[in-house]
Amino acid sequence: MTAEEPYLVQPAAGVYAYVQPDGGWCLNNAGFVNDGGRTLLIDTAATERRALALREAVVAAGVPLPRTVVNTHHHGDHTYGNGVFAPEALILGHDNARTEQLAAGHQLEMIWPATDFGAIEITAPDLTYTDRMTLHLGETEVQVIHPGVAHTTGDSIVWLPRQRTVFTGDLVFAEGTPFLAMGSLAGSLRALELLRSLGAETVVPGHGPLTDPSAYEATERYLRYVAELAGEGRAKGLTPLEVAREADLGEFGSWRESERLVANLHRAYAELAGEPEGVPLNILTVLQDMTVMNGGTPILCHA
Repeated sequence: MTAEEPYLVQPAAGVYAYVQPDGGWCLNNAGFVNDGGRTLLIDTAATERRALALREAVVAAGVPLPRTVVNTHHHGDHTYGNGVFAPEALILGHDNARTEQLAAGHQLEMIWPATDFGAIEITAPDLTYTDRMTLHLGETEVQVIHPGVAHTTGDSIVWLPRQRTVFTGDLVFAEGTPFLAMGSLAGSLRALELLRSLGAETVVPGHGPLTDPSAYEATERYLRYVAELAGEGRAKGLTPLEVAREADLGEFGSWRESERLVANLHRAYAELAGEPEGVPLNILTVLQDMTVMNGGTPILCHA
């Protein structure tokens, strides 16, 4: 197995995490749960080819194909593969995840026109919820919880109480930089408190290797660092890009996608200005500033 190939980890009986190294742009994690009957899938993948590989991994694990897919949020790397599993599987997501996915459409193709996404049909959730819902797969209880505005306005946490395993979606990027451009810094901090309260032992992040609750502390340190930078920079009349270019990332310098700092500063500035959490930013400006932070090279989709 090469380092780039997806792999399965089984943190508990009937629980599978599907990890796509190295967790960079568009290399998300997924997972599935089976308790001797129906299978539930958590997220899909960014391309048709990768979604089909995920489908093959489910079959290779010896469990039925999913009857239910839970999307942790609307971003295409977690939802573009929905059509590979529908209509046999019902797609579940937060109310806002459906709205956001339909509004975004084929956004990834617009950002990364050179990437071969395959035959992608935007397939939004069939069933939506507002605060939380519970599914039962045999003896396995699956809680789907909306943390409020955080990574996006429509995030879902998937929590398996008996197995002490949580799928965080992009509330956590293990060894990677958080991305708040479509969500909220303050809301992301609140989401970490909710995650802590669950008492998970195994944390399946949206990107990167499996981890444990220590990932919450590292994420919180980064978010508070961004908040501090934003407060100081805005007081000096500096732009988010100016602040980002002067910043010393310190312990966060080794994390993937460090260029996301400027996107996160744009979000922090909006909140300091009193804008509502999750209010749309000028994504073109955010992408341009990330390109500058990336040494003038446009960010790349690795899928």
